[in-house]
Amino acid sequence: MKRQFPKPAELLELMQFKKPDLNARRRRLEAALTIHDLRAIAKRRTPAAAFDYTDGAAEGELSLHRARQAFEDIEFHPDILKPAERVDTGVEILGGRSSMPFGIAPTGFTRLMQTEGEIAGAGAAGDAGIPFTLSTLGTTSIEAVKAANPAGRNWFQLYVMRDRDISYRLVERAAAAGFDTLMFTVDTPVAGARLRDKRNGFSIPPQLSLNTVLNAIPRPWWWFDFLTTPKLEFASLSSTGGTVGDLLNAAMDPTISYDDLEVIREMWPGKLIVKGVQNVPDAVRLIDGGVDGIVLSNHGGRQLDRAPVPFHLLPQVVREVGRDATVMIDTGIMNGADIVASVALGAKFALIGRAYLYGLMAGGRTGVDRAIQILRTEIERTMTLLGVSSLEELEPRHVTQLSRLTPVAGQRVGEMTVEELGRSAE
Repeated sequence: MKRQFPKPAELLELMQFKKPDLNARRRRLEAALTIHDLRAIAKRRTPAAAFDYTDGAAEGELSLHRARQAFEDIEFHPDILKPAERVDTGVEILGGRSSMPFGIAPTGFTRLMQTEGEIAGAGAAGDAGIPFTLSTLGTTSIEAVKAANPAGRNWFQLYVMRDRDISYRLVERAAAAGFDTLMFTVDTPVAGARLRDKRNGFSIPPQLSLNTVLNAIPRPWWWFDFLTTPKLEFASLSSTGGTVGDLLNAAMDPTISYDDLEVIREMWPGKLIVKGVQNVPDAVRLIDGGVDGIVLSNHGGRQLDRAPVPFHLLPQVVREVGRDATVMIDTGIMNGADIVASVALGAKFALIGRAYLYGLMAGGRTGVDRAIQILRTEIERTMTLLGVSSLEELEPRHVTQLSRLTPVAGQRVGEMTVEELGRSAE
């Protein structure tokens, strides 16, 4: 081959340097290509107590680990020579449209992670065209969330508290503010043992210790935000009095029952869904009882450790209640492909909690936008590679759940033995 001296003009074509971005927040968020990347940024920028509250789960954190592992242990089956040049990620859910098959889950203490808190989440959700859910233990009021997302879909998550009148007033406020869906949560009779929080002395307001101060030294921006913004409190419960511990104890009530569900259903004018369903018989009873939907959830692994994995439970529930029932799912979602797999197996919708909070901690409102954008891109790419143009085209044949946690032969799974469950799936 003939050699020649490099020509400067040709070298310039090959050496295109990216223009430096002087905006540090934008630079680090653009470099984040996955939710795991956002998590890494969040961990660097957030004090340990706040980060661990988001990142951690109950006891040995086995439920959370298993939920994430379940999504990794799937095999996709794409169709070939089936063009999907443009994909439609939109879905009708609970009487309204969502631009994607997921919304933002309810999270407590949110402004402790980053001071924009629920305002960032609601605004980002509204701009993206997906629902936002406010927690009973949120740090922004019902009315402020509505103001931040005036034209979007706002949902409210309800704990039925020991003092029922407190919960009833919250239901009335959410209805008056135009929230369209109420999420009745049933998996918190008592608080789970969240050991990271105990070790960190987690509370609102934060309890300062030598370790807290040392951990905060390399994160002055977090403390500046925390100390120069409005007082951190449970916004919807601030008028109820008592300490934070009192409020948490009041929010957890082991006496809630189907009677409470009926009372709330009579009060609430919009759609009513039940969150925290963890077995097939309960799912069947609720759907047959006329609730508008259920969320298969083990509370992100934050309540009962070793609880059922929602993604594993999903096919069984859909088989029993029918594919037309509104079955939703959360826990362990870290990739848009997780959401696509859930829809293929019969879920109508998914909820993201930690994934959104990692974005919030990484960059406030802009970080939440980035988390949603990452998931949107992953959903679109996965659908295109599977050869499906709309969510309606996704079917169970597109996904195989690979098994690591197989029950011992003869053991019962809900109402059936392992052998009976296998036969029913054939």
